Amino acid sequence: MYMQVERRTSSCLHLKRAPGIRSWSLLVGILSIGLAAAYYSADSLGWKLFYVMGCLFVAVQNLEDWEEAVFDKSTGKVMLKTFSLYKKLLTLSRVGHDQVVVLLNDIRDVNVEEEKVRYFGKGYVVMLRFATGFSHPLTQSAVMGHRSDVEAIAMLIATFLELHRLESPVELSQSSDSEADGPEGQS
Repeated sequence: MYMQVERRTSSCLHLKRAPGIRSWSLLVGILSIGLAAAYYSADSLGWKLFYVMGCLFVAVQNLEDWEEAVFDKSTGKVMLKTFSLYKKLLTLSRVGHDQVVVLLNDIRDVNVEEEKVRYFGKGYVVMLRFATGFSHPLTQSAVMGHRSDVEAIAMLIATFLELHRLESPVELSQSSDSEADGPEGQS
């Protein structure tokens, strides 16, 4: 699953994402190699500890981040938070938290983009497009496989932000008038 809806009201949309089953399986698999190497080796305790800690380091490095997005109409801001266990353990401080805050009014579009995932193929991520022309992904890593999950989250955000509103009747009549004038002017 791409992201889960934690809370949804008329003024707040809170989305969360935690490491998936692939990420946890990889952690357990790599850590198991370190534990097996330590258990079956005839090396000293220091080397056994090195095997386990080295594999733990690699396993945590491959663990996906915890991410959340809070779209709050009452404050007019979007807060994108990322927590990395790897950064937290590496620095032993609050550096593991990254946060991006953007005004809701600056978001002009929400769409799904395809991203290449090394060794695995294609992944999908929701992109937030801003009035300045800048784009920012909703999450730091793409989800593989199910584009429909990612499209559902993009549609949920667009609906919450009221980005895909129907054109007003005045705009519709102006566009139909210009289309009617176009072919006559060419003849």
